[in-house]
Amino acid sequence: MTDARLRHGRISLAISFFVQGVVFALLVTRIPAVQDRYGISDGLLPAFLAAVPILAGFGSIGTERLVKRVRPGAVLRWAQPVVCLALLAVGVGDGLEQAAVALAVFGLAVGALDASMNMLGVSLQRAYGRSIMLGFHAAYSLGGIVGASLAWAGAHWGLSLIVLYGPLMAVLAPAALLASRCYVDRAGHADHADQRKPRAQAVVAASPPTPGMRFLLPLCLVMAFVYIGDSTVANWSAKYLQDVLGSSEQLSTVPYNVYMAMTLLGRAVGDAGVRRFGPVAVVRAGAVIAAGGFGVVAVAPGAWVGIAGFTVLGLGLCVIVPQTFAAGGRLAFERLGPEGSDAAVARLNIFNYVGFLVGSPLVGALGEAWSHRGAMLVPLLLVLVTVPYARAFGPVARPIPCRHERPRTTDVGRGSNGL
Repeated sequence: MTDARLRHGRISLAISFFVQGVVFALLVTRIPAVQDRYGISDGLLPAFLAAVPILAGFGSIGTERLVKRVRPGAVLRWAQPVVCLALLAVGVGDGLEQAAVALAVFGLAVGALDASMNMLGVSLQRAYGRSIMLGFHAAYSLGGIVGASLAWAGAHWGLSLIVLYGPLMAVLAPAALLASRCYVDRAGHADHADQRKPRAQAVVAASPPTPGMRFLLPLCLVMAFVYIGDSTVANWSAKYLQDVLGSSEQLSTVPYNVYMAMTLLGRAVGDAGVRRFGPVAVVRAGAVIAAGGFGVVAVAPGAWVGIAGFTVLGLGLCVIVPQTFAAGGRLAFERLGPEGSDAAVARLNIFNYVGFLVGSPLVGALGEAWSHRGAMLVPLLLVLVTVPYARAFGPVARPIPCRHERPRTTDVGRGSNGL
């Protein structure tokens, strides 16, 4: 496979990550407007919001099975425009049933999109032979910042959802389709596909978690714990700053913005860190930094110290999720071949939604029953659990080669983790 084709595949996939970041931010930051448009009560709103990640989990499971018959690039090629159209449908409907259908389609398609997008990212990283996964997630963070900024502008100027969503989807959906022409599917796997296909198919056909993929369990837990932390920031940072630290309503919007900015910065430089120090060291450092950020938030005497804590938090958490996908895909590929790698990514993606579903209600319930400061200690402790699990991000131990055999490694990061 030529370097030019890999480069085009990398650019096209980065565009898809960026588009998804924009689209998802346009939905979650305009939830109040969606609620007003459809007259969704405060009691019913949590059910609507929970339905999206639940259905996304089913979409991810379905994608695991689907990619045994079609390439992940084909799934992504059609899932992304469906996500864009579903968002548009959220903006144009006028009945509760229409909102429910649009959000259901959005959730299912997002699950397929997230899974297939990360499958392609893991595959390309393997073809490159070095860490590039963080760069894709940096594109997603940039898209999230752009989408949130556009949503703020729409709210500031009083634009209706259809006026905001319509022109943007008219640009983003065709852009994603055009970029999809350059996707590179399962790059660099051809030599393994025939050798491991029978074993891979036997394991992939099972539902998660199975004994054949028990090695993914530490990574699944890490994924869930990180998204509990991420959902805490997304759903509680503004309320925490305003109710606990006494900030103004305007200042309370700052933590999530700086959090997203730091995820962009951390992911933009993270690949270089993985290449220099190795994935184990980067994940451990990210977990310790994130825990420190939660600690600062929990003891902050005022709003600006709290904002500093959320800033540190973003820099720590941002590196872990891309490395979780990369490690799971690599470990499954070494054991089961390319189909096993795709299945591993799909299964890890489910725990993204598990963490998102658990995090916000857990922190909210603890805040009401105990204290909001104390509730921040829960994601702190869960993120710290990632530190001993970080060794799961390293390469599989291999037998010592005989003196006539050259040593080999498939790990993309070389550095202080013993490689």
